[in-house]
Formats: sequence, C-alpha cells, structure tokens
Amino acid sequence: MTTAHPVLSPLPSADGAGDAPARILLSGPDVGAEERAALLRAFDSGWIAPLGPEVDAFERELAEATGRAHAVALASGSAALHLALLELGVGPGDEVVAPTFTFAATVNPIRYLGATPVLVDAEPRTWGMDPGLLEEELGRRARTGRLPRAVVVVDLFGQPCDHDALRSVAASYDVALVEDAAEALGAVAASGAPAGSLGESAIVSFNGNKMITTSGGGVLVTDEADVAERARSRASQSRLPVPHYEHAEIGYNYRLSNLLAALGRAQLARLTVKVARRREIAARYRARLADLPGLSFAPYDTLGTSNGWLSVVVLDPSSTPGSDSLRRALAAEGIESRPVWKPMHRQPVFADVPTVLNGVADCAFSRGLCLPSGSALSDAEVDRVIDAVRRGCGAWS
Repeated sequence: MTTAHPVLSPLPSADGAGDAPARILLSGPDVGAEERAALLRAFDSGWIAPLGPEVDAFERELAEATGRAHAVALASGSAALHLALLELGVGPGDEVVAPTFTFAATVNPIRYLGATPVLVDAEPRTWGMDPGLLEEELGRRARTGRLPRAVVVVDLFGQPCDHDALRSVAASYDVALVEDAAEALGAVAASGAPAGSLGESAIVSFNGNKMITTSGGGVLVTDEADVAERARSRASQSRLPVPHYEHAEIGYNYRLSNLLAALGRAQLARLTVKVARRREIAARYRARLADLPGLSFAPYDTLGTSNGWLSVVVLDPSSTPGSDSLRRALAAEGIESRPVWKPMHRQPVFADVPTVLNGVADCAFSRGLCLPSGSALSDAEVDRVIDAVRRGCGAWS
C-alpha cells in the first residue's frame, strides 16, 4: 500500500459549507511503508555520512535497470549530465546539439562548461529530436569543418525518442551521443532496450515528480568502467587517494547520500508497479476523453513503450477552450495541470543560440497540457480529473 505526497491545504468550498476535495497534484511522490522502512534501516546502520552500502547497492540495481554495466548515483540529473559532458571533453568554444523541446536542465549543463547549445526541433511522432533535422545540421557543420562535440537527446514525457535513427546519424559523423532519460526510467525503446541504454552515457533524474524519487537525485549510467570511475572521483571533489587532501583537478560535491540511496532502492523495487499504474491512468484518460472534439493526445507508444510519466492532451484552440483556459478551469477545481515544456529557443537565456526549427515544438507548447499522472492517484481522483476536463471543454461547446 502506498500513500501520496502530502497535499496543499484544501481549497475553500464554493458555498462555504465544509471543505473542498483535496488538491490533486500533477505528479506527486508515491511513497509509503517500504520507503520508510528503508530509510530507518539505513539510519540504524550508522551510515549517515555520504556514501555507504546503500549507495553501492543502488548503483548496481540502477545499472541493471538501464541495461548498463556501471552507474554513478549523484545529487541530481543535472549533475549527471554535467559530468557526462565533461567526460566527453566539452569545454569553452565547443558546441553541443540539444533538443529545443525539453526542460532547461537538459541545456544548462552545456553552459556550465562554457560551450554553446545548438537547438534542434522535435519530430511529431515522438516529440523527441527530429533525426532528419539532426542529419541536416551535422551535414552542414561537417561541410564547414566544425562538428559539435556531442549530441544530447531526450525521451520526452517518458516516450522514447527514435533511438535507432538518432544513434545512426550521430555515429555517421563520429559525434558522441548522450541520452537524457530523466523522465523515462522504465520506458522501452523500439529495439527492446531500456531507456538509459542509448549513447556513450545516459542520465536519469530522481526529482520528486519523476518515476522514482530520492527526494532529489540522479544517476549517470555507462558501459565504460573508466568513465564511471572518473565520474565518481569528480563527484567527490576529485580528491586523490592519499592520506592528506590533494586535488589535481577541479571536482564537485555531487554524490548522493547513503540515506537517500536507501529511499531510492525501495522506490526502484516498485518501478514495474509504478509504470503499470501510470499506464493505467493514461489508458483511462484516452478511453474517457478521446471523444471530445479538438482534443487529442501527445505521442505515446509510437516508438517503443512509454512509461506513462505524464499524460499530455493537445487542444485545438479553434474547437476547445485552449490549453491555458483549461489549465485555469482545472485549477479552480483544485486540480494541478501544467503546460508542456516551453521550447528552449523561446527562453530569454537561450535567445542568442543557433537553432534549427520546424514548428513542432512551438505548436506543442501552444496546445499541450499535462494532466495529473502520479502513480499514487486513485481511480476516483483520475475520474475527478476526467470530469473536470469534460466540464471545461463542454463549457466551450
């Protein structure tokens, strides 16, 4: 049995008679007795300081879950991507291709290293990076003798991108590829490989709203033992193995604590159940909302199998209230929903970087809305969301 993340205070009822139903969160942590027992076990073991046996075990289990040989548990997915790019030699003056349709954490680490992002638009099948646009951009840069140092691809909203095509394009130009699977743990690519298995290395996030959570955290996964070893060293302040404190290069305080690793292990043990529940919720939305004029759904199981991380509806503004109007209508009923990611080329901080666009990300942003999808949601709560969406769209017709 699991319990949901504590909700915010109930909204006051419209007529002042009693409390309104509890607020429904977009993707609250799904934690319960197993996680509490794991934390207490780690606490009682005496391994309170960073690192310890829970970290070691969590890394082994994460490597297995992502089909990799090695895993390095870290403080965040951003830290993992930073180290992955650092390992590839990304630095000042370099360029790194990344999707424009993603969260800022995919692109920020490129800037951490003094490099320039090159933003490439999405394909409509998966909302992942468009392999054709990537091919065109790498070809153009090859002709000018300036290939990027790396390509970062994203499995958006838990839907695998076109792993095979993107891998093939990057390999044909001998450009390293990194997979940002922050949202995709438990998803499966079209080839049958798990999310996190693509590229020289990959990362996953354990933020509070992800498939599993360590309250905050992430992992770098790789098949190369030396890459994992260097990542562990850099994440531990690059301290050399001598009795005194000595450092030959700059390091970072990026390691995950033993206590949080214990929480993560309990979460990971229930990953299959969590994925199944989110997919049940996605199916419930499709069964009950598909008849609404002007409402459709984001790519789902179009290549491989989604983990159902977030269920996303797409609203045609000519025949629906539009995504923002529906968001506000849901909020008035105590239901959290959010727009899809605002494309990076529309973010002020990345306004001056090179972009390759086809309009897919802009269209998705203008029409997409994420509905509550957490695995701790009850059927009654999902039905409450469905009824509210139908009311919101019905008011328009």
